[in-house]
Amino acid sequence: DEITTVVGIFSAFGLVFSVSLFAWICCQRKSSKSNKTPPYKFVHVLKGVDIYPENLNSKKKFGADDKSEAKNKSAMPKNSLHLDLEKRDLNGNFPKTTPKIQSSPYLENLTPKHFAERKKDSVSPDSLKSITSLSSDDKQDKLGTLFFSLEYNFEKKAFVVNIKEAHGLPAMDEQSMTSDPYIKMTILPEKKHKVKTRVLRKTLDPAFDETFTFYGIPYSQIQDLTLHFMILSFDRFSRDDVIGEVLIPLAGIELSEGRLLMDREIIKRNVRKSSGHGELLISLCYQSTTNTLTVVVLKAKHLPKSDVSGLSDPYIKVNLYHAKKRISKKKTHVKKCTPNAVFNELFVFDIPCEGLDDISIEFLVLDSDRGSRNEVIGRLTLGSSAEGTGGEHWKEICEYPRRQIAKWHML
Repeated sequence: DEITTVVGIFSAFGLVFSVSLFAWICCQRKSSKSNKTPPYKFVHVLKGVDIYPENLNSKKKFGADDKSEAKNKSAMPKNSLHLDLEKRDLNGNFPKTTPKIQSSPYLENLTPKHFAERKKDSVSPDSLKSITSLSSDDKQDKLGTLFFSLEYNFEKKAFVVNIKEAHGLPAMDEQSMTSDPYIKMTILPEKKHKVKTRVLRKTLDPAFDETFTFYGIPYSQIQDLTLHFMILSFDRFSRDDVIGEVLIPLAGIELSEGRLLMDREIIKRNVRKSSGHGELLISLCYQSTTNTLTVVVLKAKHLPKSDVSGLSDPYIKVNLYHAKKRISKKKTHVKKCTPNAVFNELFVFDIPCEGLDDISIEFLVLDSDRGSRNEVIGRLTLGSSAEGTGGEHWKEICEYPRRQIAKWHML
């Protein structure tokens, strides 16, 4: 009995000791876990130091405002992150420095002496006189400045033109207050060489930096040529807007000394405005499988003033004819008080016969007037027997079915 009692006492003490040890170990593990730093992402260590600076962004930007950023990006090696801690102050910030203003990327490769000599040769006294004589009113109407360079390669007998950039272009899109500029270049007077740059989206200071090389032009003929630059803004749904033009006669320009950097003010293009009854932008598509004709009335511009107040309320009637008999009619909504109306309305007509030989379509532009009969502003007819752009447009939709083709037409 005594032995059994002693064994029971020792067993009880052993059980209590084991439970206490297990509880102590659990408490230690719990405390050690609470003291550990959670695995947060490493973002910032030093005050004022950007671990992921914006100039390492791989997104390509265009425009004069991004040139300093692009320069810093090109100077920094690719697979390295450089932090100039020695140039920072005690708070980790860079001291303020005066930025250097550069008007063209081409200037980076020129020394100050070279630039002064070339710049002096590139600007004629007439251009300097015209620039200095600009009044305050003329400055408000300025269309920007075009920067480019000219060079002649004597080994290859090639004339090289590099379109650098343009500054201060006007905004052609009234909603976004920006433009989608590109440049067309032609060598006059023969107009054999025609080139154009890519379109740069939503910028008023486009940086093109595109080089065009024209072979087979003798150096003796350079003096007889003239460069014509046309600056346009791309419009996806209608005719591209003309911003302006630059004419450069090459007579008196010496290219034997090397590349010549030039800049010229963009002037307003001498465009003959449409007279008469205005213009109408129409888009057509003929579906040969379903035998239907899709008509989209897009825009009207330069409509004449038919109201006493000088403004008209235009709308358009669309009449479909088969063998000179009207078989269907539609009309757009009325646009109030505007000579340049935007409709963007679509109509689908079922064609009663195979093909479009006997089909014609008529557009009547009318001025809405509640007090009297609506007055006809202009008329447009499209069909196989129509003349001018109406016949050409009809021929194209017959040759290319299932394709939406848009054209401007005089009323």
